Amino acid sequence: MKAADRQTRSYLMELFEQHGFHPRTDLGQNFLIDLNIIDYIVDQARLEPNDVVLEVGAGTGGMTGFLAQQAAAVVSVEIDSNMYGLAKRTTARYDNVCLLHIDALKTKNRLSPELLEAVEEKLAEAPDRRLKLVANLPYSVATPVVSNLVATDLPWKQMVITIQEELGLRMASRPGRKDYGALSVWLQAQCRVKILKRVGPNVFWPRPKVNSAIVRLVPDVNRQQTIHDRAFFHDFVRRLFQQRRKLMRSVIVGMYRKQLSKLDIDTILADANLADRLRAEQINVRGLIDLSNRIGAAIGADVSG
Repeated sequence: MKAADRQTRSYLMELFEQHGFHPRTDLGQNFLIDLNIIDYIVDQARLEPNDVVLEVGAGTGGMTGFLAQQAAAVVSVEIDSNMYGLAKRTTARYDNVCLLHIDALKTKNRLSPELLEAVEEKLAEAPDRRLKLVANLPYSVATPVVSNLVATDLPWKQMVITIQEELGLRMASRPGRKDYGALSVWLQAQCRVKILKRVGPNVFWPRPKVNSAIVRLVPDVNRQQTIHDRAFFHDFVRRLFQQRRKLMRSVIVGMYRKQLSKLDIDTILADANLADRLRAEQINVRGLIDLSNRIGAAIGADVSG
């Protein structure tokens, strides 16, 4: 194994000193330096020869090579010019790595068109190809990258990601907990979310000030198919939880005051068997999907009429 593959703290410090630059905290650059953790992430991804891997945050390319050895193709994204240059050299021997020097996000609500084009191109090279996101995600983009990938129609089959532990807890949270919110509902409405392992700051360089978690997301197609309009559901959940401490009835009345009367809202809540004094944070994912479907249908009928 080459030294670059063994991305240790001393190796990285020497490498950065040699090139005269430092990790950028504004980009959330914390590099995995524990080879056992890298092995664990790649193992949990269960990569197969027909997999296309998306990696956001290539860094120095320390994990990219491990992914390339098992997958059909790797599309790896790095926004920082210094890191891109290092990753380019590290992955040069792999002809199945497509390294992009771009921001993974076009906006906070949309992935980069270049990223999407590269992924779709690799998926189209064989009929049985599947997409997996495997990455040590920079904290600053973890939420929009995951949320926006779920929102696409790409045939993704799994995500195995290292993220801030607090974010992982939000993703996997349940009704009634303080961290249960729009992100929890949006993801669990379409995925099975599981925290695989909690990891401390010592496995990174520089050390972050918070703990991290390795999280797996797997599509839940049956549940996703119960959502009548994903764009409407996404907007509904996001706006509903902006006022999570208010009674849900009053929030919904305010959200759709131009389309639905208070009586309409009361009828919808009654039909959904939801008490008018509930808060959004008390309702499970299935209940919120059902409520969104009912409101969307009522608004559709109202608009067409």
